[in-house]
Amino acid sequence: MKQAIECQSLEDLRACIDAIDADIISLWAKRFQYVKEVPKYKNKDKESIIAIDRYNSVLQKRREIAASHGLSPDIIESIYRTMLDYFINEEIKIIENK
Repeated sequence: MKQAIECQSLEDLRACIDAIDADIISLWAKRFQYVKEVPKYKNKDKESIIAIDRYNSVLQKRREIAASHGLSPDIIESIYRTMLDYFINEEIKIIENK
């Protein structure tokens, strides 16, 4: 893939952005495969699944990573909150179906 500075047109830029988005979604799907294994190692109650200390720690670390890359920590936290909430709900479904 070209570096952003190497793109010669709007179409080039959009094609690269689309490819990056596909990679990001693929990585989220890969992350989800790991998330689905987590209930095997937790107590089978919602409090253990939610793991509020871990939740807050993940958000704080992602804020720091975002800032180190010149991104808005608030926006990255919002994205991660949405993703984490979704994954937590999926973990709860897993434990309820067992």
